[in-house]
Amino acid sequence: MPPLGRRRATLWLSRAMVLGALEPRPPGKRWLVAGLGNPGLPGTRHSVGLAVLGQLAQRLGVADGWARDRHCAADLALGALGDAQLILLRPRRVMNANGRSVARAAELFGLTAEEVYLVHDELDKPLGKLALKLGGSSRGHNGVRSCIACLNSNAMPRLRVGIGRPTHPDTVQAHVLGCFSAAEQELLPPLLERATDLLLDHIRERSQRPPSALAITGHVPA
Repeated sequence: MPPLGRRRATLWLSRAMVLGALEPRPPGKRWLVAGLGNPGLPGTRHSVGLAVLGQLAQRLGVADGWARDRHCAADLALGALGDAQLILLRPRRVMNANGRSVARAAELFGLTAEEVYLVHDELDKPLGKLALKLGGSSRGHNGVRSCIACLNSNAMPRLRVGIGRPTHPDTVQAHVLGCFSAAEQELLPPLLERATDLLLDHIRERSQRPPSALAITGHVPA
């Protein structure tokens, strides 16, 4: 039997989905954070976004609060950051269709693309490097491309988590879909901590802005 906290979260989220939305909140007080990846393939470089979501859930004290939602085809958890609400989402669709889960959740919770954060792997940054990209193209990432198509917008802020690009182009697919090496796994805990810090700091800062100042521009390296 699931822990009591998880059962309560499941019932609460189910009721929220039936109602179609949660209690009204002003702009900038509710955010969706989606970790992109392939369900059933934890520990792979391509699913590092899911690992960041796991760390984020722990930081917010909702690691036992994940609930499967059939409307979004995703696992959802709710957390609080001051007076703002964070909806954490782990798609249960393959990477190339992650956008369908993200867009459905944004619709149900009444969120714009600017209020949706994407967390995903980045080939063109070495492992250990992070960057918060504020809108723009998919840069060839199929999960981000799916989100742009399904949300009909490229305004979503994205946390790009470096996984490094192999030297030979023919090994890119195996590298992306492969698991982190033993040496790389030693670097992951501090990386996930820094990724969580960067996300929370950025969301906290935006939550404190007046609604008229929520537009996002620029690039934030880390």
